Amino acid sequence: MDTELQRPLSFRLSRRGERNNQHPYATDDGGGLLSSRRLPQDNPIKIMWKQGFIRLVFVAGILWMLVILVGLLFHVFSCQSSFSFFSAICNKDSKVFISKDLHGLTPKAEHRCPIPVASDPEKIVIPDGKTPDVIVKGLTYIEEEDWLTMDLISSHYLEVNKAGCKEKRVHCGFLRNGGANMNPVDIEYVKKCRFVVASGTFDGYDVPHQPSNISIRSKKLFCFLMVVDEVSLKFIKKNVTVRKDRDKGMWVGIWRLIPLKHLPYDEPRRNGKVPKILTHRLFPEAQYSIWIDGKMELIVDPLLILERYLWHDKHTYAIAQHKHHRSIYEEADANKRRKRYARPLIDLQVNIYYYEGMEPWSLKKNTISDVPEGAIIIREHTALNNLFNCLWFNEVNLFTPRDQLSFGYIVYRLRGLFKFFMFQNCEYNSLFVLHLHTREHSSKVEWIKSLSEFKGNGSSMKESRGGFGLWTPYPKNLDAVILPPVVRTSKAG
Repeated sequence: MDTELQRPLSFRLSRRGERNNQHPYATDDGGGLLSSRRLPQDNPIKIMWKQGFIRLVFVAGILWMLVILVGLLFHVFSCQSSFSFFSAICNKDSKVFISKDLHGLTPKAEHRCPIPVASDPEKIVIPDGKTPDVIVKGLTYIEEEDWLTMDLISSHYLEVNKAGCKEKRVHCGFLRNGGANMNPVDIEYVKKCRFVVASGTFDGYDVPHQPSNISIRSKKLFCFLMVVDEVSLKFIKKNVTVRKDRDKGMWVGIWRLIPLKHLPYDEPRRNGKVPKILTHRLFPEAQYSIWIDGKMELIVDPLLILERYLWHDKHTYAIAQHKHHRSIYEEADANKRRKRYARPLIDLQVNIYYYEGMEPWSLKKNTISDVPEGAIIIREHTALNNLFNCLWFNEVNLFTPRDQLSFGYIVYRLRGLFKFFMFQNCEYNSLFVLHLHTREHSSKVEWIKSLSEFKGNGSSMKESRGGFGLWTPYPKNLDAVILPPVVRTSKAG
């Protein structure tokens, strides 16, 4: 120890410097992590920066919480305010709310939400008479051999109407023995039906699902009609009990089975549009109808549905808003990505619609959306609604059975004359229980890759109709039409 003290101070300092330059966990005595040697301390400037950063994060968190609190208070105030500007922020049908929704500034939509319906079907007051026909007084359905050469566009009908012609005609459906023919016993039965709940299943994709929560009054008032083809009828007889009444009418629970003969298409999906859209033609005596897809189980009394969606606010046509899309071009893109139908036919359809001036949906339009959720349609069979259904079906006949693509187009062509109520999608999901199909749809037409597969005698595509729009007087250079960005993107995909 004396020797160590006698060494020069400079030597001891150099030894200390060497020890400080060693790894902080290294020790001379082999102590490792258990060594009592002190770790080097942080620079005072670093300590100050760390403390400042922590304070900044803490203050920012407090400010963010205050912003959320103020926003919630303002939202409550806007919903309760009597000023139209502030109330529009809360109103889900307003352009202010829709604009916020498009930019992701509104809460995520609910899957199900309460429906503001009356509680007792027995107390529902059914309106007397019918809603007056403002535009037309009636429709005449004609049967002509050269019907394909006639103009099916809505503007043709409106021009004829404005010209003051006494006879108003529009092509709607099929020639006699050309599709959708019912048995005589069923024809006589549906003549008695003023209130109808209609559904349908084709090619054995579904079995009838019995409605629930149906009042005694509605059971007496409504006809529950299930439209089927021969394949589905055999499938239903094999899987569920079918009883016959004294008139040989067939029943599955509350549903009266209505078999159709001479169906016009080879595609079950397209045949299903006949009872769905042309309900007024299959059941001509019906004044009100509620259509539900075959895979759905109705869980709300139909009288409550009519009161909520038609009578309460004096509507004549109600349909749900699509959950995801407002523009038909977005819906077309989604159909192509999910392989819901043949891409060339979807491209042809939206190309023509865009060429004819159908713009993508935006806030400047007077409709909440151009794309409906068509699994439930609630309507009064007025002349104008029947006209809309005929024109809508003509588009399905002309192009694809994806009827959500053509609904907004017909609304656009009628130039605001057709009024309808489009309700929230979460209400739509509260009206029924969705069941899975017994199997997936399958059609050769759905998988084609080019329109040339429809041409020539050697075509593998079999359809009971011709054209797919190719006979219509549209320009040949539709591929050169400038489409919205979403459609151009989908072509590349």
